[in-house]
Amino acid sequence: MKYQKRKKALILLADGTIFHGKSIGKEGTAFGEVCFNTGTTGYQEIFTDPSYYGQLMVTTNAHIGNYGTKDEESESDATKIAGLICKNFSFNYSRPDGDKSLEQFLEDNNLLAISNVDTRALVSHIRDHGAMNAVISTDVEHVEGLKKQLSEVPSMEGLELASKVSTKEPYVFGNENATYKIAALDIGIKKNILRNLAKRDAYIKVFPYNSKFEDLEAFKPDGYFLSNGPGDPEPLVEAQAVAKEIIKRDLPLFGICLGHQIIALANGISTYKMHNGHRGINHPVKNLVTTKGEITSQNHGFAINREETENHPDIEITHVHLNDNTVAGIKMKNKNCFSVQYHPEASPGPNDAVYLFDQFIENMKKN
Repeated sequence: MKYQKRKKALILLADGTIFHGKSIGKEGTAFGEVCFNTGTTGYQEIFTDPSYYGQLMVTTNAHIGNYGTKDEESESDATKIAGLICKNFSFNYSRPDGDKSLEQFLEDNNLLAISNVDTRALVSHIRDHGAMNAVISTDVEHVEGLKKQLSEVPSMEGLELASKVSTKEPYVFGNENATYKIAALDIGIKKNILRNLAKRDAYIKVFPYNSKFEDLEAFKPDGYFLSNGPGDPEPLVEAQAVAKEIIKRDLPLFGICLGHQIIALANGISTYKMHNGHRGINHPVKNLVTTKGEITSQNHGFAINREETENHPDIEITHVHLNDNTVAGIKMKNKNCFSVQYHPEASPGPNDAVYLFDQFIENMKKN
């Protein structure tokens, strides 16, 4: 049995704490910031989301892999997490229209994964002590060497990662005869964002993370979009310059997640690294404009400063996270610009937030 041949593995946190497990198949070592996602489904979308680049993902659901994978459900061209940590790993899957097992998927993507970990204890530790760098490894006999290597891994705070996941060359998506044209800045864009825009009669051109406003403007778009993505938003000065120029010209602008943070920074509102971030598919958000609640999918480790946002004369807070009152959405009072911290394209059952794409289309109509 494959299960019996699995090697011992460990997770070593930056604070010296060690958790033990078993390797899924691939042997080796992987470094990254350890974080957790509370979603009960959607693991393939999580593993391929560019926003998770450089992170060791702990899945809190007890079983991972039970419904396999399906090619069309990937959010990018390959896995983006640095490694997977889980409790029970299913080598077999039972979904009739699945393409392959999660084991095969991980093997195809050369991803290190370990299971049989006490994920409840690990997540409790992260919640208490905050997200931190960690290493997962099958080299369990050389802990001191792993500690030394781990000490040299840079912190996520101040780390620019958009360049690692952004397209190298511009590309187009959708029907070229669509009614609306959108220029999207790719700082870690998900495929389903493009699908949601395209099915609303939009033709999208996607530009690399370091493109200038003039590059996007040359497409003659009806609106501009700033995507989600990984890492700290502060080092992305080129993206901030693009946002400032779009805002100055009062052109329709929509930002999601990292794009939301870029819009805040472009308005002089600072960002900060959260204790352990929001990652899951059932995060409650209140829309302050409609007073309705929304069940949302979230994935971010940074947030914008609430006090500075409240005191900004040109910014209105439109959404708040009900668990901790962090800012979940903003709009500019006198400009055609709005953004949200969560993911309206990720509909994990509820479709509460997809109206935001319609709102963007309406904003382009009014321009």
